[in-house]
Amino acid sequence: MQIDRLDPSDNTGAARWDAFVNACPEATFFHRAAWQGIIREVFRHPTYFLYAHDGGEIRGVLPLARVNSLLFGNALVALPFAVYGGVAADSAEAAALLEEEAQRLAIQLGVDHLEFRNLAARHADWPTQDLYVTFRKEILPEVEANMLAIPRKQRAMVRKGIKNGLSSHIDGNADRFFALFADNVHRHGTPALPKRYFAALLRAFGPDCEILTVTAPDGQPLSSVLSFYFRDEVLPYYAGDDEAARDFAANDFKYWELMRRACERGLRVFDYGRSKVGTGPYAFKKNWGFEAQPLHYEYRLYKRDSIPQNNPSNAKYRLFIAAWRRLPLVLANRLGPLIVRNLG
Repeated sequence: MQIDRLDPSDNTGAARWDAFVNACPEATFFHRAAWQGIIREVFRHPTYFLYAHDGGEIRGVLPLARVNSLLFGNALVALPFAVYGGVAADSAEAAALLEEEAQRLAIQLGVDHLEFRNLAARHADWPTQDLYVTFRKEILPEVEANMLAIPRKQRAMVRKGIKNGLSSHIDGNADRFFALFADNVHRHGTPALPKRYFAALLRAFGPDCEILTVTAPDGQPLSSVLSFYFRDEVLPYYAGDDEAARDFAANDFKYWELMRRACERGLRVFDYGRSKVGTGPYAFKKNWGFEAQPLHYEYRLYKRDSIPQNNPSNAKYRLFIAAWRRLPLVLANRLGPLIVRNLG
Protein backbone atom coordinates (compact mmCIF):
# COMPACT_ATOMS: atom_id res chain seq x y z
CA MET A 1 0.00 0.00 0.00
CA GLN A 2 1.27 3.48 -0.90
CA ILE A 3 0.70 7.01 0.48
CA ASP A 4 0.43 9.99 -1.88
CA ARG A 5 -0.83 13.59 -1.76
CA LEU A 6 -3.79 14.88 -3.71
CA ASP A 7 -2.68 17.59 -6.12
CA PRO A 8 -5.02 20.60 -5.68
CA SER A 9 -5.30 20.93 -9.46
CA ASP A 10 -6.11 17.24 -10.07
CA ASN A 11 -9.86 17.22 -10.71
CA THR A 12 -9.89 13.53 -11.62
CA GLY A 13 -8.06 12.68 -8.42
CA ALA A 14 -10.50 14.82 -6.43
CA ALA A 15 -13.44 12.94 -7.96
CA ARG A 16 -11.84 9.60 -6.95
CA TRP A 17 -11.19 10.98 -3.47
CA ASP A 18 -14.82 12.09 -3.08
CA ALA A 19 -16.16 8.76 -4.36
CA PHE A 20 -14.21 7.05 -1.58
CA VAL A 21 -15.41 9.58 1.02
CA ASN A 22 -19.04 9.12 0.00
CA ALA A 23 -18.75 5.34 0.40
CA CYS A 24 -16.61 5.19 3.57
CA PRO A 25 -18.66 4.93 6.81
CA GLU A 26 -15.90 6.73 8.78
CA ALA A 27 -15.86 9.75 6.47
CA THR A 28 -17.65 13.04 7.05
CA PHE A 29 -18.52 16.10 5.00
CA PHE A 30 -15.21 17.59 6.17
CA HIS A 31 -13.23 14.88 4.40
CA ARG A 32 -14.38 16.12 0.98
CA ALA A 33 -11.67 17.17 -1.46
CA ALA A 34 -13.01 20.69 -2.03
CA TRP A 35 -11.84 21.76 1.44
CA GLN A 36 -8.30 21.74 0.10
CA GLY A 37 -8.98 24.56 -2.36
CA ILE A 38 -11.00 26.56 0.17
CA ILE A 39 -8.30 26.42 2.86
CA ARG A 40 -5.55 27.27 0.40
CA GLU A 41 -7.33 30.04 -1.48
CA VAL A 42 -9.31 31.76 1.31
CA PHE A 43 -6.96 31.32 4.27
CA ARG A 44 -3.62 30.81 2.48
CA HIS A 45 -2.67 27.78 4.57
CA PRO A 46 -0.60 25.00 3.00
CA THR A 47 -2.51 21.72 2.71
CA TYR A 48 -1.45 18.07 2.68
CA PHE A 49 -4.34 15.88 1.59
CA LEU A 50 -2.93 12.38 2.05
CA TYR A 51 -4.47 9.22 0.65
CA ALA A 52 -3.56 5.55 0.87
CA HIS A 53 -4.02 3.47 -2.25
CA ASP A 54 -3.46 -0.09 -3.31
CA GLY A 55 -3.22 -0.82 -7.00
CA GLY A 56 -4.80 2.55 -7.77
CA GLU A 57 -7.74 1.95 -5.42
CA ILE A 58 -8.09 4.51 -2.61
CA ARG A 59 -8.24 2.80 0.79
CA GLY A 60 -8.10 5.81 3.11
CA VAL A 61 -7.83 9.61 3.27
CA LEU A 62 -6.43 12.13 5.74
CA PRO A 63 -6.91 15.84 4.93
CA LEU A 64 -4.36 18.03 6.72
CA ALA A 65 -3.49 21.72 6.77
CA ARG A 66 -0.77 23.66 8.54
CA VAL A 67 -1.72 26.73 10.57
CA ASN A 68 1.36 28.70 11.63
CA SER A 69 0.81 31.79 13.78
CA LEU A 70 2.91 33.82 16.20
CA LEU A 71 -0.16 34.29 18.40
CA PHE A 72 -1.72 30.83 18.32
CA GLY A 73 1.11 28.44 17.53
CA ASN A 74 2.27 26.18 14.71
CA ALA A 75 0.05 23.16 14.08
CA LEU A 76 -0.75 20.45 11.57
CA VAL A 77 -4.50 19.82 11.84
CA ALA A 78 -7.07 17.43 10.38
CA LEU A 79 -8.82 19.71 9.65
CA PRO A 80 -8.88 23.46 10.39
CA PHE A 81 -12.34 25.11 10.30
CA ALA A 82 -13.90 21.63 10.60
CA VAL A 83 -15.51 20.03 13.64
CA TYR A 84 -14.72 16.50 12.44
CA GLY A 85 -11.57 15.16 10.82
CA GLY A 86 -8.79 12.66 11.24
CA VAL A 87 -8.42 9.47 9.22
CA ALA A 88 -11.22 7.90 7.19
CA ALA A 89 -10.16 4.45 5.95
CA ASP A 90 -11.57 1.06 5.03
CA SER A 91 -8.80 -0.89 6.75
CA ALA A 92 -6.66 -0.69 9.88
CA GLU A 93 -3.53 -0.89 7.70
CA ALA A 94 -4.51 2.14 5.61
CA ALA A 95 -5.41 4.15 8.73
CA ALA A 96 -2.11 3.31 10.43
CA LEU A 97 -0.04 4.21 7.36
CA LEU A 98 -1.80 7.56 6.98
CA GLU A 99 -1.31 8.46 10.64
CA GLU A 100 2.35 7.44 10.47
CA GLU A 101 2.82 9.68 7.42
CA ALA A 102 1.08 12.56 9.22
CA GLN A 103 3.44 12.21 12.17
CA ARG A 104 6.46 12.08 9.87
CA LEU A 105 5.21 15.20 8.08
CA ALA A 106 4.59 17.01 11.38
CA ILE A 107 8.20 16.41 12.44
CA GLN A 108 9.50 17.42 9.01
CA LEU A 109 7.54 20.70 9.13
CA GLY A 110 8.64 21.41 12.70
CA VAL A 111 5.14 22.04 14.05
CA ASP A 112 4.33 22.36 17.74
CA HIS A 113 1.64 19.71 17.58
CA LEU A 114 -0.46 17.43 15.38
CA GLU A 115 -4.24 17.41 15.90
CA PHE A 116 -6.84 14.87 14.76
CA ARG A 117 -10.49 15.91 15.23
CA ASN A 118 -11.88 12.41 15.58
CA LEU A 119 -15.47 11.34 16.09
CA ALA A 120 -14.24 8.13 17.73
CA ALA A 121 -11.24 7.59 19.98
CA ARG A 122 -8.16 6.13 18.28
CA HIS A 123 -5.16 6.68 20.57
CA ALA A 124 -5.74 6.12 24.28
CA ASP A 125 -2.18 7.25 25.05
CA TRP A 126 -2.43 10.64 23.27
CA PRO A 127 -3.55 13.82 25.08
CA THR A 128 -7.24 14.46 24.37
CA GLN A 129 -9.29 17.66 24.34
CA ASP A 130 -12.58 17.06 26.18
CA LEU A 131 -14.00 20.58 25.75
CA TYR A 132 -16.33 19.76 22.85
CA VAL A 133 -19.32 17.51 22.25
CA THR A 134 -21.56 17.04 19.25
CA PHE A 135 -25.32 16.55 18.94
CA ARG A 136 -26.84 14.18 16.39
CA LYS A 137 -30.36 12.80 16.20
CA GLU A 138 -32.53 10.77 13.85
CA ILE A 139 -35.02 12.63 11.67
CA LEU A 140 -38.36 10.82 11.83
CA PRO A 141 -40.17 10.03 8.56
CA GLU A 142 -43.21 12.25 9.29
CA VAL A 143 -43.03 16.01 9.77
CA GLU A 144 -45.52 16.08 12.66
CA ALA A 145 -43.66 13.28 14.44
CA ASN A 146 -40.55 15.46 14.45
CA MET A 147 -42.53 18.37 15.89
CA LEU A 148 -43.91 16.17 18.67
CA ALA A 149 -40.42 14.80 19.42
CA ILE A 150 -39.27 18.29 20.44
CA PRO A 151 -39.62 18.70 24.24
CA ARG A 152 -42.72 20.67 25.24
CA LYS A 153 -41.12 24.00 26.24
CA GLN A 154 -38.96 24.14 23.14
CA ARG A 155 -41.89 23.10 20.96
CA ALA A 156 -43.84 26.04 22.36
CA MET A 157 -41.08 28.36 21.14
CA VAL A 158 -41.29 26.87 17.64
CA ARG A 159 -45.05 27.36 17.60
CA LYS A 160 -44.54 30.94 18.82
CA GLY A 161 -42.38 31.59 15.77
CA ILE A 162 -45.06 30.13 13.52
CA LYS A 163 -47.75 32.30 15.17
CA ASN A 164 -45.55 35.37 14.71
CA GLY A 165 -45.88 34.91 10.97
CA LEU A 166 -42.23 34.12 10.31
CA SER A 167 -41.21 32.60 6.99
CA SER A 168 -38.10 30.84 5.71
CA HIS A 169 -36.31 31.32 2.39
CA ILE A 170 -33.40 29.64 0.61
CA ASP A 171 -30.91 32.36 -0.36
CA GLY A 172 -28.88 32.27 -3.56
CA ASN A 173 -25.94 34.17 -2.06
CA ALA A 174 -24.36 34.90 1.32
CA ASP A 175 -25.36 38.58 1.63
CA ARG A 176 -28.17 38.37 4.19
CA PHE A 177 -26.49 35.50 6.02
CA PHE A 178 -23.20 37.33 6.40
CA ALA A 179 -24.80 40.50 7.74
CA LEU A 180 -26.54 38.51 10.48
CA PHE A 181 -23.52 36.26 11.15
CA ALA A 182 -21.02 39.13 11.44
CA ASP A 183 -23.29 41.11 13.76
CA ASN A 184 -23.89 38.04 15.93
CA VAL A 185 -20.24 37.10 16.46
CA HIS A 186 -19.36 40.75 17.08
CA ARG A 187 -21.91 40.90 19.90
CA HIS A 188 -20.17 37.84 21.39
CA GLY A 189 -16.75 39.46 21.12
CA THR A 190 -15.21 37.15 18.52
CA PRO A 191 -13.82 37.89 15.03
CA ALA A 192 -15.91 37.03 11.97
CA LEU A 193 -14.77 34.79 9.18
CA PRO A 194 -14.46 36.66 5.86
CA LYS A 195 -17.49 36.96 3.60
CA ARG A 196 -15.51 35.46 0.72
CA TYR A 197 -15.21 32.23 2.73
CA PHE A 198 -18.97 31.71 2.69
CA ALA A 199 -19.14 32.57 -1.00
CA ALA A 200 -16.40 29.98 -1.59
CA LEU A 201 -18.38 27.33 0.31
CA LEU A 202 -21.44 27.96 -1.84
CA ARG A 203 -19.37 27.72 -5.04
CA ALA A 204 -17.38 24.66 -4.05
CA PHE A 205 -20.19 22.51 -2.69
CA GLY A 206 -23.10 23.64 -4.86
CA PRO A 207 -26.40 22.06 -3.76
CA ASP A 208 -24.67 20.44 -0.77
CA CYS A 209 -24.26 23.88 0.83
CA GLU A 210 -27.39 25.93 1.45
CA ILE A 211 -28.41 29.10 3.28
CA LEU A 212 -31.81 29.36 4.95
CA THR A 213 -32.91 32.78 6.18
CA VAL A 214 -35.91 33.56 8.39
CA THR A 215 -37.74 36.84 7.93
CA ALA A 216 -40.37 38.75 9.88
CA PRO A 217 -43.78 39.47 8.27
CA ASP A 218 -42.39 42.81 7.04
CA GLY A 219 -39.49 41.07 5.31
CA GLN A 220 -36.80 41.97 7.86
CA PRO A 221 -34.12 39.24 8.03
CA LEU A 222 -33.99 37.93 11.58
CA SER A 223 -31.96 34.72 11.58
CA SER A 224 -29.96 32.68 9.09
CA VAL A 225 -28.11 29.37 8.92
CA LEU A 226 -25.63 27.91 6.44
CA SER A 227 -25.96 24.12 6.30
CA PHE A 228 -24.06 21.27 4.69
CA TYR A 229 -25.66 18.15 3.23
CA PHE A 230 -23.81 14.83 3.24
CA ARG A 231 -25.36 11.51 2.27
CA ASP A 232 -28.56 11.37 4.36
CA GLU A 233 -27.56 14.08 6.86
CA VAL A 234 -28.08 17.82 7.24
CA LEU A 235 -25.49 19.78 9.23
CA PRO A 236 -26.45 23.34 10.26
CA TYR A 237 -22.92 24.72 10.59
CA TYR A 238 -22.76 28.53 10.69
CA ALA A 239 -25.55 30.73 12.01
CA GLY A 240 -26.31 34.34 12.82
CA ASP A 241 -29.21 36.40 14.05
CA ASP A 242 -30.47 39.91 14.66
CA GLU A 243 -30.98 41.14 18.21
CA ALA A 244 -34.73 41.10 17.52
CA ALA A 245 -34.66 37.36 16.76
CA ARG A 246 -35.32 36.35 20.35
CA ASP A 247 -38.53 38.39 20.58
CA PHE A 248 -39.88 36.63 17.49
CA ALA A 249 -38.56 33.13 18.45
CA ALA A 250 -36.79 33.27 15.10
CA ASN A 251 -33.91 30.95 16.02
CA ASP A 252 -36.27 28.22 17.21
CA PHE A 253 -38.35 28.61 14.06
CA LYS A 254 -35.20 28.55 11.89
CA TYR A 255 -34.02 25.17 13.11
CA TRP A 256 -37.51 23.75 12.92
CA GLU A 257 -37.82 24.89 9.32
CA LEU A 258 -34.47 23.28 8.52
CA MET A 259 -35.60 20.04 10.15
CA ARG A 260 -38.97 20.14 8.40
CA ARG A 261 -37.39 20.68 5.00
CA ALA A 262 -34.85 17.92 5.67
CA CYS A 263 -37.66 15.53 6.61
CA GLU A 264 -39.51 16.35 3.39
CA ARG A 265 -36.31 15.64 1.44
CA GLY A 266 -36.10 12.20 3.00
CA LEU A 267 -32.99 12.86 5.09
CA ARG A 268 -32.42 10.73 8.17
CA VAL A 269 -29.97 12.55 10.47
CA PHE A 270 -29.97 16.07 11.92
CA ASP A 271 -26.43 16.94 13.00
CA TYR A 272 -26.77 19.92 15.34
CA GLY A 273 -23.00 20.19 15.46
CA ARG A 274 -20.28 20.95 17.97
CA SER A 275 -20.68 22.96 21.15
CA LYS A 276 -18.52 23.65 24.16
CA VAL A 277 -19.74 21.94 27.31
CA GLY A 278 -21.62 24.26 29.66
CA THR A 279 -22.32 27.02 27.12
CA GLY A 280 -25.58 28.54 25.88
CA PRO A 281 -25.51 26.65 22.56
CA TYR A 282 -24.94 23.41 24.50
CA ALA A 283 -28.04 24.05 26.63
CA PHE A 284 -30.08 25.13 23.58
CA LYS A 285 -29.40 21.86 21.78
CA LYS A 286 -30.19 19.77 24.84
CA ASN A 287 -33.49 21.63 25.13
CA TRP A 288 -34.34 20.27 21.68
CA GLY A 289 -34.04 16.73 23.03
CA PHE A 290 -30.57 16.02 21.61
CA GLU A 291 -28.06 14.07 23.68
CA ALA A 292 -24.43 15.17 23.82
CA GLN A 293 -21.90 12.82 22.24
CA PRO A 294 -18.21 13.29 23.13
CA LEU A 295 -15.72 14.29 20.46
CA HIS A 296 -12.22 12.85 20.62
CA TYR A 297 -9.77 15.53 19.58
CA GLU A 298 -6.41 13.78 19.90
CA TYR A 299 -3.00 15.49 19.91
CA ARG A 300 0.59 14.51 19.34
CA LEU A 301 2.70 17.13 21.13
CA TYR A 302 6.18 17.94 19.82
CA LYS A 303 7.21 21.40 21.04
CA ARG A 304 4.66 22.09 23.74
CA ASP A 305 3.73 20.50 27.07
CA SER A 306 -0.05 20.82 26.92
CA ILE A 307 -3.00 20.99 24.54
CA PRO A 308 -3.57 24.50 23.13
CA GLN A 309 -6.67 26.33 24.35
CA ASN A 310 -7.34 28.80 21.53
CA ASN A 311 -11.02 29.33 22.27
CA PRO A 312 -13.22 32.01 23.92
CA SER A 313 -13.52 29.93 27.11
CA ASN A 314 -9.86 30.60 27.87
CA ALA A 315 -9.72 33.23 30.60
CA LYS A 316 -6.71 34.95 29.04
CA TYR A 317 -8.90 36.15 26.16
CA ARG A 318 -11.48 37.95 28.34
CA LEU A 319 -9.99 41.40 27.87
CA PHE A 320 -9.69 40.85 24.12
CA ILE A 321 -13.35 39.77 23.90
CA ALA A 322 -14.50 42.81 25.87
CA ALA A 323 -12.44 45.14 23.67
CA TRP A 324 -13.61 43.49 20.45
CA ARG A 325 -17.25 44.09 21.36
CA ARG A 326 -16.52 47.82 21.52
CA LEU A 327 -15.01 47.99 18.04
CA PRO A 328 -17.23 49.45 15.30
CA LEU A 329 -18.68 46.57 13.27
CA VAL A 330 -17.15 47.79 10.01
CA LEU A 331 -13.67 47.82 11.56
CA ALA A 332 -14.22 44.44 13.23
CA ASN A 333 -15.20 42.90 9.89
CA ARG A 334 -11.98 44.23 8.32
CA LEU A 335 -9.68 43.06 11.09
CA GLY A 336 -11.48 39.83 11.97
CA PRO A 337 -10.32 37.70 9.01
CA LEU A 338 -6.68 38.51 9.78
CA ILE A 339 -7.11 36.97 13.24
CA VAL A 340 -9.56 34.16 12.68
CA ARG A 341 -7.59 32.63 9.79
CA ASN A 342 -5.04 31.48 12.37
CA LEU A 343 -7.54 29.97 14.77
CA GLY A 344 -8.95 27.24 12.52
